[in-house]
Amino acid sequence: MTQTPSRTAQIRALAQHDVAEAQSALAALLGDLFAMSPRNVRINFDKYSLNSLNGFFEDDGKAYFFKFHQEEREEAMTGEYYRAEILSRAGLPVDQPIHMSAQPGEQILVYRRRTDPRFSDVLFALDAQDDAGKRQEAVLAERDLSARLLKVYLETLHPVTVAEVSAEPIHRLFHERLIDANTRLSPGGRLADFYVGKPFVFPGAELDWDRFSRLKFVINGQQYTHSVGELFDAAAVRLRPDRLADAGGVVAHGDAHNANVWYTAKAGRAELSFFDPAFAGSHIPTLLAEVKATFHNIFAHPFWLYDPATATEAFRAQARLDGNLLHVDTDWDLSPVRRDLLEVKATALWRPLLLELKRRGMLPADWRAVLRAGLFLSPTLVMNLRAGARSHTRVSSLIAFSVAVMVGSEPVAGADRVTGFLDRIDPEKREN
Repeated sequence: MTQTPSRTAQIRALAQHDVAEAQSALAALLGDLFAMSPRNVRINFDKYSLNSLNGFFEDDGKAYFFKFHQEEREEAMTGEYYRAEILSRAGLPVDQPIHMSAQPGEQILVYRRRTDPRFSDVLFALDAQDDAGKRQEAVLAERDLSARLLKVYLETLHPVTVAEVSAEPIHRLFHERLIDANTRLSPGGRLADFYVGKPFVFPGAELDWDRFSRLKFVINGQQYTHSVGELFDAAAVRLRPDRLADAGGVVAHGDAHNANVWYTAKAGRAELSFFDPAFAGSHIPTLLAEVKATFHNIFAHPFWLYDPATATEAFRAQARLDGNLLHVDTDWDLSPVRRDLLEVKATALWRPLLLELKRRGMLPADWRAVLRAGLFLSPTLVMNLRAGARSHTRVSSLIAFSVAVMVGSEPVAGADRVTGFLDRIDPEKREN
């Protein structure tokens, strides 16, 4: 059965080709929902808003910021968006909206407009030009936020039922993007829309999905165990909502990439606070709570996910086919600030959280596979990574899939940044 597109879906689609008409439709929506008289509505075309729309407007002499998240086929999905009160009650720093609508297809938040930068903007500047002093301020702010997150996770960690886990909207970021909305089978959703039956074009190789999905990557001489197709298949099984109650649940934002985080500079120490809690919940599967933040705030940078053109200028990447192997040579790597953030995420959040799960007998034996599956889906289904499909070039697309394989698959032998991270947080290993 075909679902009628929601008003937010229509506005997001309209914004792609008729901005003025989309802004008029937005003004009407805001007026209908909140009894406002929006003026000077302006859509902000933001590189970080891959599945959302945001912008500004005025009403009665006051300036506002709006944002809504919108998934294709979301009318058929389950779970409630925008539960900011859950986060604030738990003690997390979250900007409270002035107005909120949680009506299906009309979910939108309105905030008083702020002049603070987002943390994503601060970090992008450090990716482009490192500054040791500013980097230290950013890393300290991340450490402070991680301490608050860990406190909330430990205080709210609890056994959960399959029904409780399945009702959480966070699955729209993972499993729902793998499956057909009607049959509930994979491949469907974005996996089918983006990749199945499509061409993949890289510097040095052009492939169809059938061949590409079966190739094993060899990245800078290091071979990886699983192909892209195998990683999608594994995620479709292990990240089913009914399989994710085994590690309990926590109160979490669920989608805390740094374009959803304000950076407020204060004397001595900057502070971070969340907004746009579209996927917040009380029973978020513990092992998924920080996955999106870990990937999108660290491994998605510098540049390749959100700034493909910049990545193409800054880095090189070349592919070479050899039987069932796809050799990739690239000079892409994490920038200094992203390496520092990874260390904070490992030591201040993930390791103590996993230690507590182990202490309570709630840590699944395959926790690494769960984290890797979530990390792998974070880039591959947040946007179409194929060259020419959206914004990716041949170079950035090759880097993208290489990073996705690196986070998703164990190497055949040896170690890389991801195995180093997982070893660092492993509660069975002694801390260095």
